[in-house]
Amino acid sequence: MEKDHQPAPAAFDIPQTPRWIRRFRRNRIALVGLGGVVIVVLAALFAPWLAPYDPSQQFFDGLTLEGMPLPPGGKFPLGTDLLGRDLLSRLLFGARVSLIVGLVANGIAVVIGTVVGVAAGYLRGWLEIVLMRLTDIMTAFPALVLAIALAAVLGPSLWIVALVIALVNWVWVARAIHAQVLSLARRDFVEAAHALGASTGRILFAHILPQLISTILVFGTLGISSAVLLEAALSFLGVGVQPPTPSWGGIINESQTYFLNAPWLVAFPGFAILLTSLCFNLFGEGLRDALDVGDRGV
Repeated sequence: MEKDHQPAPAAFDIPQTPRWIRRFRRNRIALVGLGGVVIVVLAALFAPWLAPYDPSQQFFDGLTLEGMPLPPGGKFPLGTDLLGRDLLSRLLFGARVSLIVGLVANGIAVVIGTVVGVAAGYLRGWLEIVLMRLTDIMTAFPALVLAIALAAVLGPSLWIVALVIALVNWVWVARAIHAQVLSLARRDFVEAAHALGASTGRILFAHILPQLISTILVFGTLGISSAVLLEAALSFLGVGVQPPTPSWGGIINESQTYFLNAPWLVAFPGFAILLTSLCFNLFGEGLRDALDVGDRGV
């Protein structure tokens, strides 16, 4: 009896690269942003080994005979500050502060915004009215003014600054999540689960939240940029991270009186803030395009 001819199975199957990764890899601007993010993160992680000196160490030869900061070059690649401290070392350790505040603040903001948006969008009723009116009130205040007021009341410190930024930024996440949940709640698979007797918790965790992952990831990336900028602004105004902890905004604040005579003291930390914010924005925009639920082909 003849056996049916069947093709021999492959020795191994190579899983296909997910579509969103292929989309992201085709976006060169997003790849540039990702590269910049990786550089900043590595610089912050390895700051103790990359920094030439202790960021708080003052050098007797770090100032000119007139008491002015040294320009870039020689022993101090980026020059020194007004107290004779190495500017490069302070910038590297300042990257740690910016990333810690950005990650912690944005993480808290995303969690709060997701909880508020999901609760208001799915449970509806009076809860939706209360929560969304609260977000409207929060958005009515300028973010920087509200952050300054909260930081002044709670007291400036690294973790207080992160909490303040989170309390300011969660509203944008909540509004986006709320709108998406309103749409998802009317979808057939959610109504079918409800008709079959699925509990509210099961519908939220098994059907609603998985559909929000891409939105959460995008806000989790883009929000770091605004958190870094807001932390720098608070530190510049004196209500953020306090000396002697190095902060990019704090370095600019300390050096603003030397702007004409020692412009590198403002230019280098300002460029670090700009570059970090830009890279996170480019990376977040590319991630948002790659995770777009619309089918744009492969």
